[in-house]
Amino acid sequence: MKAEEEKRRRLPRVNFRLLVFCAFGLIFGIFLYARIRFGGLKPADFLFCAVFLGLSLFPLSWKRTAALVLCVAIFGGAGAGLMHLYTQRYLGGPQDGAYAVAGVVTSFTVESGRCDVVLEDLTFDGAPVGGKMTAVISSEDVRAGDILFFEAEVTKNDVPMSEDDASFYYFYSDIRYLCPSVSYQKTGTSKNFLYKLSTALYDRLNGHMDAAEAEVAYALLTGNSRGMDEGLLEEVRTGGVAHIFAVSGLHIGILFGAVLLLFRKKRWGVFPAIAVILIYSAFCAFTVSSVRAVIMCAVVGIYRAYGRKYDFLQSISLAALIVLLISPADFLSTGFRLSFGACLGLALFSGSLSRLFGKIPRFPRFLSSYLAANLSVQLFTFPILLEAFGYFSVWGFLLNLVLIPVLPVFFLTVLLFSLLSLAIPPGAGVLLAVPRGLLSLFLLVVSAGDFSYALTGFSLGAGGAVWLVSSLILSERVRLKIVPRLAAAVGLALLFGVALIFENAVFAGVRIDVFRCRTGSAALVRTESSAVLLIDGGIASYDAKDFLGRRYSGKLDGVFVLSESELGGINHAVFLGAENVYACDKIATGLRNTEVIFGEEAEIGGLSFCYEARSKLVLTACGVVVEFDFEGAEALGADLYIGGAGGGLKYFLNGGIIKTL
Repeated sequence: MKAEEEKRRRLPRVNFRLLVFCAFGLIFGIFLYARIRFGGLKPADFLFCAVFLGLSLFPLSWKRTAALVLCVAIFGGAGAGLMHLYTQRYLGGPQDGAYAVAGVVTSFTVESGRCDVVLEDLTFDGAPVGGKMTAVISSEDVRAGDILFFEAEVTKNDVPMSEDDASFYYFYSDIRYLCPSVSYQKTGTSKNFLYKLSTALYDRLNGHMDAAEAEVAYALLTGNSRGMDEGLLEEVRTGGVAHIFAVSGLHIGILFGAVLLLFRKKRWGVFPAIAVILIYSAFCAFTVSSVRAVIMCAVVGIYRAYGRKYDFLQSISLAALIVLLISPADFLSTGFRLSFGACLGLALFSGSLSRLFGKIPRFPRFLSSYLAANLSVQLFTFPILLEAFGYFSVWGFLLNLVLIPVLPVFFLTVLLFSLLSLAIPPGAGVLLAVPRGLLSLFLLVVSAGDFSYALTGFSLGAGGAVWLVSSLILSERVRLKIVPRLAAAVGLALLFGVALIFENAVFAGVRIDVFRCRTGSAALVRTESSAVLLIDGGIASYDAKDFLGRRYSGKLDGVFVLSESELGGINHAVFLGAENVYACDKIATGLRNTEVIFGEEAEIGGLSFCYEARSKLVLTACGVVVEFDFEGAEALGADLYIGGAGGGLKYFLNGGIIKTL
């Protein structure tokens, strides 16, 4: 008995494998570089790392400690180095200017009278250029694989300015150049079979379905949802089921299982299944989630086919290593974090939750596993979803319980009949009648229900790190007895609550949150009883609402427009739900239902605002003066200057709170 107890005592506190530490080191190196370069490092960023490594070192042994530290250090350095090389390549190449551009269309979105396209294999003035370009083409006839030529003014993308910056999408997608609406010449067509298949599929669906049904089908099969109706897309996002249009691991797993079923009882059947999902991932442009699923399905399939023991965490880590060694910036994408976060949730919680549900008398075993899997994914991805989208779906868990069992039939039916319609063109109308009926039913259900209720208007801040630490400590992968586990749960819950309050509440003074994105800048000024938003004329109302969704969910007391072209800013401000809109100079707006107050000064809830110019505003509060100027080349999206005689420093900005010295 003593020997067994001693053996248990000597077991590692955290039951992980070597590949896990390699992947962790690589991810932490990339994360650290990105924080320093783009987002600003915070103490909370080290919390998960410290807890993870601290638990992993027990029982203490100099060999074990040296091996783990060396492993994390080597891969951490590799991650930071790879990220630096990627950033330098992204910044390199031709800068802003007029060029004769040629490139191959890799993806396209058809809108009224135009196509938004992504081009690669670029040449500028005949010289090869790395990276990709987005362009607006003045035609609806452009398709994947078309080789285009045009002359235009090209804008070079810079690195993101903050983690909230929408240009992060361009960065991790390696889209280095932007181009406005251009006239083009089609000079040829790529020989790439997958481009031709994508084009044929799009045209066949749109030729025999309504536009809404065709775009939903195309998004379901390819992951390209940009052509879907914005209202519908927002509905499925807030409903927590947008992953069905992202070619996630569900799609790959369904296809893999279907092919295995065709070759059941054949050990070699795993290899055609792997080939099919690999081709499908290539067809979907090797999205992060599809690559991760391909690797994991391949590992699982081969191990099971040859009777080997399968380790879920090892395969997750291997997939992460492969993806990030090829493209380290993929870590910044929402797809990577959600895809791998969902798998980690399963690895950490599904077993213990399944056993917990299994203790309920007469509770079906299959239902225990199913509920545990869904809840595990929701638990771990909660902070990721909130950080990425600014809200967390209240309906997500329930809708996924219904959707996931239905998705295999839905997805495979649409895929099969779509492929048959390509193979038998004369029968396309009849063949596509089946998926058309399913899609019509889907659209009817979505339009009939209201799934828009979501948790929004707050930021987790350091609470996100606390949540992830809680997920680790309270999971079945960490060996803790019941009393320490309960104590840790209570302590972490309290710490999470404190972090949440500290990040979002304003009890005294004035809090300022600043924001800058590709379209413009904004600043949210809050006291205990009032909230005012400042925007420039360029920011889109969508970006302003996204900023508010991450910071504040209450009623705005006012929106101030800081722009030389006030009318554009006013037009955006009226959609933000404020009591009043303020601008500097009186202009004709044509608005009837929204009051616009013009003038140099305004008082709101103890805050005093005074325009110095159309694009410059001074705030006086708590005995200090803060000047906002959105037109300058600032780093934060709003310049914060101090006024007063002598120009001396009268305050400091600590966590966004104005405090007098």
